Amino acid sequence: MSASEDVIIGSTNHLTVTRLAPQGVYLDGGSEGDILLPNRFVPKDCKPGDELQVFVYFDSEDRLTATTETPLAEVGEVAYLEITDLNDAGIFLKWGLSKDLLLPWNEVPREQKAVLEVGQRVLVMLFADERDRIAASARLADFLKPQSEDFKEGQKVAIIIADRTELGFRVVINHRYWGLLHSSDIFSTVKKGEQRDAWIKALRPDHKLSVSLAAAGHAAKVDGASQAILDRLKKEGGFMAVGDKSAPELIYKVFGISKKAFKQSIGTLYKQRLIVIEEGGIRLVK
Repeated sequence: MSASEDVIIGSTNHLTVTRLAPQGVYLDGGSEGDILLPNRFVPKDCKPGDELQVFVYFDSEDRLTATTETPLAEVGEVAYLEITDLNDAGIFLKWGLSKDLLLPWNEVPREQKAVLEVGQRVLVMLFADERDRIAASARLADFLKPQSEDFKEGQKVAIIIADRTELGFRVVINHRYWGLLHSSDIFSTVKKGEQRDAWIKALRPDHKLSVSLAAAGHAAKVDGASQAILDRLKKEGGFMAVGDKSAPELIYKVFGISKKAFKQSIGTLYKQRLIVIEEGGIRLVK
């Protein structure tokens, strides 16, 4: 990092080692001054002038510090994190660092408070308060916009699956916007908190966003469904008692796709000699 650049707290930075110390090495934090990288994170043979990739945050004693650990999310990102503890201060979340992340009670919608417990996961946005302390908020509506004019039809985006709705699933697009994944565009099992690639569907006049899990075109949808079937077959040991004569309800329950899409997908896999279609189901070709 050059002398003119400032460190970004709550994010990954590339910082230069300025000096060695008994407790670790110090990194050039620009206007924040030197930042300690504790010994347990210091690479072997590290020396002044080396540039290191580190995450910068305030430790449990409110000291600006660096780590080579990789958090599950950074400031400005949405993540589905596991609850490790609850007390009067708030809810603590596992986020990949030795210090858990605080979700204050006032950042939790009223309807969620009574059902949260250790071991559950909660969808949160990471933010920095007025003192640059990193915290989480479950009030995603305070951070995400419901519509946007910044996308083009067919544009690839990153999504996080949020809540189920009558039409499908609400999703978070690029950590910035709400969107909708319609049930008709789901060709594999999806779970809350799952991160996926998706594509913007036809733009709506109200600028609300809808996405698909496959690029435009029927072939891409079949290819995506085919891969999902292959993945499930491998997970199940190479055979599943679901075939082209199975009930549409069973096919949708197992694979999350229509019977028509399922038959097209297994037909594609059969032609590619990746599966055999038997009387009692489908089997991977060894």
